[in-house]
Amino acid sequence: MKKHLNYHLLFLVTTLVVFGILFLSTLSAPISLKFFNNTNYYLMHQLYLLLAGVILAIVAYKVPLNYFKKFAPVLLLANFLLLVIVLLPGVGIKFWGAKRWINIGIGLFQPSEILKITSILYLSALVSNKLSENSKGGWILAVKKGYHNIKYVFVPFIIFLVIISVLLALQPDISTLGIIGLTLVLMYFFAGTPIWNTVAIFLVALVGLFTLIKFEPYRLDRWLVFLHPNADPLGSGWQMKQSLIAIGSGGFFGKGWGMSVQKFDFLPQAMSDSIFAILGEETGIIGCLFVVALFIYFLWLGVKIAKSSNNKFSQLSALGITFWITIQALLNIAANLSIVPLSGIPLPFFSYGGSHLITELIGVGILLNISKNG
Repeated sequence: MKKHLNYHLLFLVTTLVVFGILFLSTLSAPISLKFFNNTNYYLMHQLYLLLAGVILAIVAYKVPLNYFKKFAPVLLLANFLLLVIVLLPGVGIKFWGAKRWINIGIGLFQPSEILKITSILYLSALVSNKLSENSKGGWILAVKKGYHNIKYVFVPFIIFLVIISVLLALQPDISTLGIIGLTLVLMYFFAGTPIWNTVAIFLVALVGLFTLIKFEPYRLDRWLVFLHPNADPLGSGWQMKQSLIAIGSGGFFGKGWGMSVQKFDFLPQAMSDSIFAILGEETGIIGCLFVVALFIYFLWLGVKIAKSSNNKFSQLSALGITFWITIQALLNIAANLSIVPLSGIPLPFFSYGGSHLITELIGVGILLNISKNG
């Protein structure tokens, strides 16, 4: 059957982006005026980044899918190189104790954001090749022989995860590592691998997480603040408390568009990490549920596109992109509601920042490409 562009997904993402820009226009005004004496500075900067993201999304939509599969290893290696470069003295830009950015002249670029796409494409290509009837090793051979071929399947995936984990832990960027790791493991599971593989990976990941927390005091502090926010309400617990105050004060219908009080230096990172809390303050429970519903609909559409794909590469790529954006959105929302610890994860299509917005739009471009050609 002839496939068509998924206009439902296109309309949904357009709605999310427009809603995010309109919301940012009022939210960013006070801090723009404070630092640049111009209420539209951050808004205009985000619009320029949005334009770049839309152009790259169109390119991703037009590129033949087999090109993504063919060049996935090259893209991943280039991304790994950038992750190494960002660690070099005098190259990487350091903020809040993390070295994750490269100054490219027109702004700051975060290579770990692009890794969300390159890792998904690479794993999709790896798995689809292993599933091929012509493959010399992998799932097909394992099924025929009646056992799971660890050498050709499990070990390469573990090595892949270890390399990503080391590069991101050195920055450090554990929140991005969590999103990428969870996305890749879900892709690996839905590829039809034995369930013990996934269980083993999760157990090792838990051990790794506890190790990272033990050797970095600030990570332990985040968990302690999460468990006992009232222990230091004016210090480490401030952001969590103010986030809940913002959402709670919004009530059912909110204070009204642009009427937030918390955005006036009460809530830290209001334009990025905590933007959902401001959304709750201005639009209330109704607005929050509407945004959550949009992301759940995104998940449903993405899974539907994956199920209708004609080949394993397109199917896994669609699942990976869908899982990544949905997981990131739900983790950001959960952090603002104090369901999980704060971690600096941006809300897709809403939070201020170029690297994540451009990467998300490229991912949507590939997803729309799969909906028509996959």
